[in-house]
Amino acid sequence: MSVAPARITAEAVVDGVMPLDPVVSPDGRWVAYAATALSGDGPRPTSTLWVTAADGTSPPRQLSDGACREHRPRWAADSRRLYFLSDRAEAGESGSVAEDSTAQLHQINADGSGHRVLTGVEGGVVDHLPLTGQALVAVVISDPDHRGSAPRVWGGPEPRDRMALLDTGTASRPADQPIPITGLGERHVQEISARPDGLVLAVITRPSPHLDPVHPRWELHLVDTGTGKVQDLGALGWDAHSPAWWHDRQRWHLSYLAMQPGPDGGQAVFDLIPGSGQAAPADLTEGLDRCPLELAQVAQGPPLALFAHGLDTEIHRLDPRTRSFTRLATSPGLLESLTSGHTGARVAVQAANATHPREVYSADVGDPACPLTRLTRLRPELERFDWGARERLSYRARDGLTLDGLLVTPIGATPEDGPFPLVTWVHGGPYGRYMDQFTLDPHAPAQWLAHSGYAVFLPNPRGGEGHGQAFAEQVVGALGAGEWDDISDGIDLLVERGVADPDRLGIGGWSHGGTMAAWAVGHTDRFRAAVVGAGVTDWGMLAATGEYGASEAGLSGSVGWEGPGPHPHDAVSPISFASRMSTPVLIVHGESDTNVPLSQAVYLHRALRHYGVEQEFVVYPGAGHGLARRDHQIDLLERTRAWFGRWLGSGQWASER
Repeated sequence: MSVAPARITAEAVVDGVMPLDPVVSPDGRWVAYAATALSGDGPRPTSTLWVTAADGTSPPRQLSDGACREHRPRWAADSRRLYFLSDRAEAGESGSVAEDSTAQLHQINADGSGHRVLTGVEGGVVDHLPLTGQALVAVVISDPDHRGSAPRVWGGPEPRDRMALLDTGTASRPADQPIPITGLGERHVQEISARPDGLVLAVITRPSPHLDPVHPRWELHLVDTGTGKVQDLGALGWDAHSPAWWHDRQRWHLSYLAMQPGPDGGQAVFDLIPGSGQAAPADLTEGLDRCPLELAQVAQGPPLALFAHGLDTEIHRLDPRTRSFTRLATSPGLLESLTSGHTGARVAVQAANATHPREVYSADVGDPACPLTRLTRLRPELERFDWGARERLSYRARDGLTLDGLLVTPIGATPEDGPFPLVTWVHGGPYGRYMDQFTLDPHAPAQWLAHSGYAVFLPNPRGGEGHGQAFAEQVVGALGAGEWDDISDGIDLLVERGVADPDRLGIGGWSHGGTMAAWAVGHTDRFRAAVVGAGVTDWGMLAATGEYGASEAGLSGSVGWEGPGPHPHDAVSPISFASRMSTPVLIVHGESDTNVPLSQAVYLHRALRHYGVEQEFVVYPGAGHGLARRDHQIDLLERTRAWFGRWLGSGQWASER
């Protein structure tokens, strides 16, 4: 007699732990990381510091008790000490949290001894970077906010993150007070990178802590760590980040990621040579059929990079001679947070594959096989469950474009056992993607739905990352057109194969996925139910009210202040087609969402009420663009399953269990 597989609960989905901030020691022997809860109900999240052998030969060693938030570990040059951020109140006070919950810079030996508190600044420390060969640490410190209930005047004073240099002293001599870098003026520090010799810092700043939705600007500065003198190098591209220094045996280069052409399209790697009089940064990824994700600086060599390529992620190294990237390894699924030792031979990443959620892995990229070694086992509680089988999909759109995606079948079933009720769950972005990885998340609930007998289609339509810049640019000014055809063509394929029941189709998504669900029900009545999570309904209103206004205007083609309509954005806004909607819609949205404000959901809710369409409208108090609270995440999982269960029914595998 067979034993029925365990039925997963929403609590089991959200009550897990995930890794944060893995970092390889300079000598390549150790990896430090933080572990934190996937969700939380309290105002003060907690996380725990760990150290483990980079080759996986010994188990992880816990350095803190998890009563406070301790994160962003960074190794000292000797590979024996760690700097990290913590809201612990006093040195040695286990379980005590600072009253104002601000993080300060701490230091500890890799064996857990010698803990020291290095700062006590009022606003708290938000980032730090130890400098090679010195007792200096570059720190980013937040201004305290003393504005209280005073009126907020646009362009007026507001707290910023500022850079300073800190002499950390020694075990017998306390650290000095941080010395501010005043040459950056009132600009908000976003990211810093130290030249490997420790003498110069690259600093990326913005005019204010908030993205300017009309005229966003990212600027680059160089800071001399000896004198504190600042050199301004001017504006960078849209959303510039991930700066990495490298040397070509003659001069220093600084590479970074930015959107190309901006504010929309795909990311590119740009390279500049400070002080060379270079007319414009060189695009090192022009024409590639994959998309850069991150750069990782290497102290004694050229940078490493992560690239999205279809359903996989690749590790590359920059060739200093040709200034092109060479692939070192390919991993199915997700790789992120790439870090390396001084030589670049040993790396660590966070990875999620077909069978496991995010864990910390390491690899020797000097090994031609470059196998990933798993270093952590953070979610052993999931090992008792069975999971829906995945199939990698590859198909052609109606215009011949090559597309990919994933199919997840119900627990214990194969595609040949269909037809199943099918839920299509669209990813966010549009510059995002699905990877060949374990998908169990309140905002992307493929395995959750598979446990209820649904097949789940995870499409990667045009406009996403993983197929190069030209692929990403195809939706700019043409939202909803080709990408909807791509999704629809994939559903047709699954119906033709007998996997999907054409009479029991559902669609949903979060963020841009929610937008596409709203678009879908305004263009077809083939779906019996839809979930619109934090989706855009009116692009013109979003350009006027969302924090990424200029980007939204670029994607949709216009804003409402450009004269009397109709405007280009009207033709690509789901709300324009509300009169055609008849599919029951579950609308879910965070009350405090600044990316896609709640007004977008209210607009759809009122339109559906006006036309008498069956709908349910749910607002999560205090939530932003993603749901962080445990109770909100549980509610979203259960509500999503109940909505599809009400309108699609459930598959035979769910009922048999």
